[in-house]
Amino acid sequence: MFVGNLSFDVTREELIQAFSAAGKVVDAKVPTDRETGRPRGFAFVEFDSDEAAEKSISMMNGRDLKGRPLRVNEAENRPPRAPGMGGPSFRPGGYRPPGPGYSAPSFSEFTPMDDRGRPFKSKGSRRNIRRRKRGFD
Repeated sequence: MFVGNLSFDVTREELIQAFSAAGKVVDAKVPTDRETGRPRGFAFVEFDSDEAAEKSISMMNGRDLKGRPLRVNEAENRPPRAPGMGGPSFRPGGYRPPGPGYSAPSFSEFTPMDDRGRPFKSKGSRRNIRRRKRGFD
């Protein structure tokens, strides 16, 4: 079962305890954010029978848990991802060349240009600019 609109401080054990009223809970998973480690606000609860899962929808959907009304429905299988979408940029097996129709960006795409088409010249850091204005350079 998919459980949405969860409070961020609900633990796995609290979920199991709350949903055990509908039937025997096999497992509960509370996904966390990779960077912060905080729960993401949803969870998956697995029951030992389909009847218990259906009963949990009618019992728990809209019920308040830690100040938030739960949204409970049947979990859907995740659609397959297209190759090359998401995931780390480094893949085992080494470098993979760009696909057909790829052309390298030109110099002007990365370099800021003035109104005459010439690259801007760096005037140095702010500290050096201030020093030159005061006559230290």
